[in-house]
Amino acid sequence: MKCRIKWLDHMSFVGESGSGHSVVMDGAPESGGRNLGIRPMEMLLLGLGGCTAFDVVSILKKSRQPIVDCEVELEAERAQEVPKVFTRIHAHFVVSGKGLDSNKVKKAVELSADKYCSASRMLEKTATITHDFEIVDLD
Repeated sequence: MKCRIKWLDHMSFVGESGSGHSVVMDGAPESGGRNLGIRPMEMLLLGLGGCTAFDVVSILKKSRQPIVDCEVELEAERAQEVPKVFTRIHAHFVVSGKGLDSNKVKKAVELSADKYCSASRMLEKTATITHDFEIVDLD
């Protein structure tokens, strides 16, 4: 996997992925940025959310669960001192479908957190990561 980060101006950067996609990152005004894009640490948290959501949806589909939607709401705390690593992250899954089995949803969330999500496994080295879920029944 490769990517490239290119400085634009002030504290703005463009990240280009090896798969050909781009994203703008920028700092807060108090850090010299102009608030033109996502913060790099927000990007890291979004990466965790995307990674774990990918796992949960994949596991539920393989379990033949009638999943219609999946959202992950993430909340994180960072250390006060430099490096301001994540110290606590909570992931709240909102899984929607018709007649979803709550035990299978629970198992999918746990398998992602404990086994499959590469981002979770890396970030757990500095952060306590917790998770919970709710099911929205569309019957």
